Amino acid sequence: MITDAIAAQTGQYVRANGLTIYYEVHGNGSPLLLLHGGTLTCRSWDAHIATLGAHFQVFALDSRGHGKTDNPTGRFSFRAMADDVAAFIQELHLDMPLILGFSDGGQIALELGIRYPALARALVIVGAYSRLTESGMRWMHAFGIEGPHRVNFERMGRERPSLVQLWQAQHTVQGADTWKTLLDQISEMWYAPLGYSEADLRGGIAPTLIALGDRDGAIPVEEATYLYRLMPNAELAITPHAQHFFPDASHPFFAQMLDFLLRHQAKPAA
Repeated sequence: MITDAIAAQTGQYVRANGLTIYYEVHGNGSPLLLLHGGTLTCRSWDAHIATLGAHFQVFALDSRGHGKTDNPTGRFSFRAMADDVAAFIQELHLDMPLILGFSDGGQIALELGIRYPALARALVIVGAYSRLTESGMRWMHAFGIEGPHRVNFERMGRERPSLVQLWQAQHTVQGADTWKTLLDQISEMWYAPLGYSEADLRGGIAPTLIALGDRDGAIPVEEATYLYRLMPNAELAITPHAQHFFPDASHPFFAQMLDFLLRHQAKPAA
């Protein structure tokens, strides 16, 4: 678990792409950006900071409209969120960071790889997809996200009270109902087709580890293999008996991911 000293570290803010982005920095070494999943915050990485910070200088940020980062436009798209991260990297003068993204963070990392191919040294994309699937829509519906701007808050409170309490505690930048605004606004992005072509995925994307649990209820294994077969610099990690959520540091996948990051921490030759 994260130490009390790390947990007590004060975060910082930077203006980038029209946002005030909250972030925290831990450790030393090659820069590593952590991009959390949708409706989560940089706190979701707390259990991994000590391990990752022993090898890298870790930058954990709150995405647009999440946690302590604002969203003045009230709109979400993976393209805009990739632009946010690109601007963040430029504002902090980070030299080709490694990027680890989970779920929505993985989608942002994929978008970065396509649109900013020279930005990152390497990408780890966990629990992401290139095509909206029926299983993905069923998964969102089960959580109460029933369609674009159709969020069943009453059912959420009844069926997932602990998750609602987490959202209420972590999303407060605009008051007690910030979490409801976030879910309503982000639901439109989640149901929007991504529109990637095979040519997009075959482009000059940085070395990438495509990772998925074989029990992921949102994304079929076939989607991970589809990305892997199209992306020329990709490696594939299908984790047995794992669901959608990012595993803890004791899971075998974590060692595989760390090995990938360590192999790619050196800046590639010009």
